Amino acid sequence: MRGPDKQKTDRARILRKVENDAEEALWFELRARRLNGVKFVRQLPIGPYFADFACRQVHLVVEVDGSQHANSRYDAKRDGYMTANGWNVVRFWNGCVLQDRERVLETLVEIVENRLVEEVQSLDLTFVPARRSDLER
Repeated sequence: MRGPDKQKTDRARILRKVENDAEEALWFELRARRLNGVKFVRQLPIGPYFADFACRQVHLVVEVDGSQHANSRYDAKRDGYMTANGWNVVRFWNGCVLQDRERVLETLVEIVENRLVEEVQSLDLTFVPARRSDLER
């Protein structure tokens, strides 16, 4: 039977209350369709994971990470799960969101408008597009 999963809903509510400064700053920019009229939600459960922010319309997960996430095997596994299930995943460092928010928002617009479609691995940005073969089924 489909319906809300009370445990996941409760967990998402808890996660929304403990966001860091960077997540709070980015949420201010994403909430209420402020970014090009696109709707984002916070702490969306996707399988066993929770996305910091997600846009269902374009299947985009946005993660805001601290240094503890550098070279994280857990994050790689999580990204693999999400991309295998049709979600694009973009990760920004907390510092980037706090210090260069305009650039972060411009990058999100590029992804939402389908202008950024290739994988990117750099010091301050990781973008992993959904696996195409999974989307073509």
